[in-house]
Amino acid sequence: MQTILDILRKAGGWHHGLYLKIDNPPYMELVIEAIDESGPMGLPALSVAHYGEQNGDLMRDPEMCFELSLAGGTHLDAFYWRNDYVAVEQWSRNIVRDRYVHLIELLEQHQRFAVTWDNNLRLQGFAEAFEPHKHIRG
Repeated sequence: MQTILDILRKAGGWHHGLYLKIDNPPYMELVIEAIDESGPMGLPALSVAHYGEQNGDLMRDPEMCFELSLAGGTHLDAFYWRNDYVAVEQWSRNIVRDRYVHLIELLEQHQRFAVTWDNNLRLQGFAEAFEPHKHIRG
């Protein structure tokens, strides 16, 4: 998710309360925000989502959650995927009954999706559309 990392750098990095909303017509707005709880490995976590609206409700299309890892360079490690329009929510890595669980095939699927989505965000110009003085809250 290099595009998201580039936007985070422009915003001054990850911090508690981070909330970035990027309007980039004609695409759905992109929201990047810090999650209050740590990810499954205890690392800082980040939600990245496109939001649409249906019957007055905000709909994620999709949302992915990542842990921000600094080991071997800064990168984002997926652990969650959700799409409200198709009513699917998936955890590929999580803590279940005090044990770390990861579903290898689902994690690989999430990682492939993240690469494709990141490429789309880059091609759609989200990094260029982000202006820190307009989009930072929190």
